[in-house]
Amino acid sequence: MQVMTDMIRLPDELGQLLKAHREAAGLSKKYVAQRAGKVREVIYRLEAGDDVTVSSMLAVLAALGLALRIDKVGMPTMQEVAARFAEEDEGDGEDSAAGSQH
Repeated sequence: MQVMTDMIRLPDELGQLLKAHREAAGLSKKYVAQRAGKVREVIYRLEAGDDVTVSSMLAVLAALGLALRIDKVGMPTMQEVAARFAEEDEGDGEDSAAGSQH
C-alpha cells in the first residue's frame, strides 16, 4: 500500500488524500458535494483521480476546510518513478487474478 503524504504529484494521490480527509472528518460524499455546490459525481471523480475542473477541485477543497498550496519541488526522482510504475504493475496483477477466479 502506498504511503500517503501531503506531497501531491498525480491526480490519484490527490484523490486518496481528499478521501482520507473526508472520511477522517466523518463526512459523506453527498454532504461535501452539497457544501461545495457541486454534484456528487465530482466527489467520486476527484477521489478516483479523474479529471475535474479547477473550480470544482477548489470548491471541494474549501468544503473540506482545505486549501491549495504550491511549492517548488522539481521533477520526480528515478526512484519515485520506478516505485510508481511498480505499484501500478502490482495493481494490474491483482485485478487480473481476481477476474480469473470468477
